[in-house]
Parts: sequence; C-alpha cells; structure tokens
Amino acid sequence: MTKRQTPLKVIPLGGLDGIGKNMTVLEYGNNMLLIDAGLMFPDDEQLGIDLVLPDYTYVLENEDKLRGIIITHGHEDHTGALPYLLMDLQPKVPIYSSRLTLGLIEGKLSEHRIKKPLFHEVHDGERLNIGVFDVDFFSMTHSIPAALGVFVRTPAGNVMHTGDFKLDQTPIDGKTPNYGAINRFASEGVDLLLSDSTNATEPGFTPSEAAVGPALRHIIKNAPGRVFVASFASHIHRLQQVCDASVAVGRKVVVTGRSMVTNTKVARELGYLSISTDDIIDAFEVDNIPDEKIVVLCTGSQGEPLSALSRMANGEHKSLSITDKDTVIISATPVPGNEKSVAGIVNSLSKIGCAIYDKSQTLVHVSGHGRQEELKLMLAMAKPSYFMPVHGEAVHLRAHACLARHMGIDPSHIFVVDNGDTLEMRNREVSIGQPVDSGVVYVDGLSVTDADPVVLRDRQKLSQDGIVTCVVSVSHRSHKTRQIELSSRGVSFANDEELSLDAQEVVRQRVDSNPDASIDQLRKSVRNGLSNFLWNRTHTRPMVIPVVMEV
Repeated sequence: MTKRQTPLKVIPLGGLDGIGKNMTVLEYGNNMLLIDAGLMFPDDEQLGIDLVLPDYTYVLENEDKLRGIIITHGHEDHTGALPYLLMDLQPKVPIYSSRLTLGLIEGKLSEHRIKKPLFHEVHDGERLNIGVFDVDFFSMTHSIPAALGVFVRTPAGNVMHTGDFKLDQTPIDGKTPNYGAINRFASEGVDLLLSDSTNATEPGFTPSEAAVGPALRHIIKNAPGRVFVASFASHIHRLQQVCDASVAVGRKVVVTGRSMVTNTKVARELGYLSISTDDIIDAFEVDNIPDEKIVVLCTGSQGEPLSALSRMANGEHKSLSITDKDTVIISATPVPGNEKSVAGIVNSLSKIGCAIYDKSQTLVHVSGHGRQEELKLMLAMAKPSYFMPVHGEAVHLRAHACLARHMGIDPSHIFVVDNGDTLEMRNREVSIGQPVDSGVVYVDGLSVTDADPVVLRDRQKLSQDGIVTCVVSVSHRSHKTRQIELSSRGVSFANDEELSLDAQEVVRQRVDSNPDASIDQLRKSVRNGLSNFLWNRTHTRPMVIPVVMEV
C-alpha cells in the first residue's frame, strides 16, 4: 500500500466575505506560510467596535510551523492585523515585503511598541526559499507603489497569488506589471491561481492612474481659493500627482491628518514620493501665504468623524478651516458601508458653500483594481489549471468565477469558497479539504476579543430604544415590595409621570404575587413584566435592567 502524499493546504482565513481583513495560509507538512494580515473597518451595526480582524487562531495553534509572513502591499486591509498577530505569536517570524510596505509597517508596529521585527526586504524578480516553499516575487500595479504578487512552488504543486492589482500600462512610477514573470510561471505551470476579484462585476478596463493627473491639475490651477484634496493616505501615486499639479501651478502643499503626515514622511524618506522641501509646508504656516497658493492634502475621503476633512468641515480643526471661496476634491470611492458617512461630509461642506468635486463630476479618482477585461487577461496569461477567486464579497467572487468559465477553465476546477474552507493540492490536483475554525475578532478599545453577538445586540438595543433600570427593595421575610425606583436613559417617555406610576404598579404586582420566589426569579419576573408593559404602551423595547434587593 502506497503512502498518500502530503497535501498542500490553501486556507483563506479572511478576505472572502467583504473588502478587507485579507489573510491566506499555505501549509505543507510542518511548514506554513502566511500571505497578508489585514483588517476591516466596522460597519454601522458594529457599535463601539474600532477594528475587525480575521480570527487567526489556526495560525497561533500551528505557530511552530510558521516560516514567514508575506505582505503583498501596504494597504490596511493587508497589513492592519499584523501588530495584533505578532503580539500573539511566541516565536519571532520574518516578514517579507517591499521597501515601502515595510516602511509603512514599521510605523504601525512602533505604535504598538513592537521592537526589532524581523524584516526581509524583497524586490521584483527575487526568488527566496522560505522553509519548504520556493517563492518568486513579481511586480504588480495597484493604487500604492511597490505592490507584489507571489508564485509559490511546493512539492505538491505551484500556487500563484496576484495580490491586489490592475494592469496599468502607464503607472506613475513607470513600474508596469512583470508580464514576463507571469508568462514564465504559466510555462512552468500555475496549478492554482488566487486572483483579486474586487472589480469583477465592472466591464471593460480600469483607467490608468495617470488619467487622474490632468483633471486634478485643471481644478487646482483654476480654483480661486485654497484647494483641499481628501484621499487615502496610502495612495502614494495619487499624492504624487497632487504634489506635481500643485508645484506646476505655483502652489505650496500642506499635509494634515495623522496617517497622511506619517505616510508622506515615510514615502519621501524612502524615495517613493518626490516633492521639494521648499514646496511642502506646515499647517501652521498657511496664514502667511495667499489662499490661491495653497493645496491641502488631508485624510477624510471615507467620511471618518475624526479625520482632518471632517474636523475642518465642522470648524474643529486646530489650524485650518474651509470657507465658501475654497475647493474640496474627494479623490476616492467610498468603501462599501461608508457611503452615509461620506454623504454627511459632503452635506457639511455644501452648507459652507465651497466647490466640491468627486468622481461623479470629473476624473479625480480611478480604482486600483482591475475590471473584467484585465481579470480575463490575467487568466489568459497565467493559464491556471485550478482557480480560486479572492478579495471580495460573494457577488465579486461569483462574477470572477463566471469570467473564468468563459475563459475555458473547467467549472469543476473553479472554487468559490468561504473563509475557513480548505483546498488541498496533491500531485498538482486540487480538491476541497476539511474546513478550519474561522471568523472575526473585534478590537474594542484596548481589548481584542472574539465576536460576541450578545454584546453587539445589547449595544444596538441601547442605541435604538435606550435603557430602563428598575430597583426594587423587598422585605427580607415576606418578599413584599417596600420601594420601587425607575430611572431611564435614551427613552422617549422619560418625563411621563403617569406611565412611570403605571410601570411601578406592574412591578409591584409581579413581586407581591410571588412571595415564595427567589431573588433571581423575581428579577426575571420584573424584567419580563416591565418589558411587556413598555412594549404595549410605547411600542419600544428598551433594555430593562432589574435590581432586586432584600432589606
């Protein structure tokens, strides 16, 4: 009887249920490689939550196998979980990425007081042995410089991961995708392709990043007052174009917003952002320069309440303000879930009376992700035997799978999976394996905890209907009611004395009709009785907290 070959396991722990928290495990025997460690920002229903991370328990349970962490590029949805993961890992694990990405990560790790990480800088065309894995890194174009894809050779077969990409023929830094490498990998054999699905529902090609430059320059040149440009702080190519346009028309650049200041500093130091020191000034120096000579680069393109743009729109920024003579450019697309926040910022700016430009009016933003024709070109170049779409919501993954079928890939060789599902490769053939535990972890203040639906449900109830506290004093001997006190927060009937008296009577009847009940039973009875009474009288269900004390 022949021994069954050790499989290569491909385990997505995040990135397949939305745009964010990307994390993929490659495991072969006693060797494990992690590709990306990202986060996702909470939606409106995740009240009080600061960040959402993938549940990386599987990685911690197998940390003795972990040979390295590859980060494809410097966006938060690929790097944001890294500090939390490194704090939980016992051994120090090398991190492989490009120079810019490592620079951005270093600042993030220093905020968490993680000292002396094991960084390993890699370049386009470089090959490394990481445990049993033979890894080639190749350049891809995205909305941030120095984005990488990886081609991983293993004893069971070859896997190619594109990272986030679009096929930009005129990138700002001149570094096009490494088509030669992709075609070499195809000739060698791409047994399994993992490819970015973000724009799989969008027909055609994504415009080049260079197409944004003329539109930005036209607005900046003709604006009568200051120009405020809100963009992602990590979108270094966009920041470069804003700087180039500003300098060309004789304006100085001001940078504000913590992440914007940090990222521009890192990018300039590492040579990824080029602007003379004479052309970039501090926010406190703007009063000495005419308004028509200033461009402000700021955070806030997603409507974040504490961002620089939000604070300026609400008159709360310590050094800058927006007037009706100014111009605001929102150079980004709202991340799904942020549409309402962005609309709120736009309304606040509209009340000021300033000119506002976004991608619906002129070409001030293009996506960093390829559309259908680019995704088909990637499939045509890589010629994968098996395909797994990644990086997207279910609609994007299925749309990408449909493109793969049109490109001639056998439908049985296409895997649309969920986080925690496992693919196994043996002898270059791929099949579904046993799933592993997966989910999300919440960062809530200083605590990092498993997702607890009870906590979020309670927060939602508090936000919607408020809270009512009922303190009942009962006789130690007879369990008869002595005193009832009601207090409330966030309820519409707080000052209704008649309702309060009727509610107290309901509580009194509940307690006095159960003289033999325990304190716990009385507490439950008070909660149920008061909750039903409030629903019948107000059609709201505030959280009811009963406190029953013996005196």
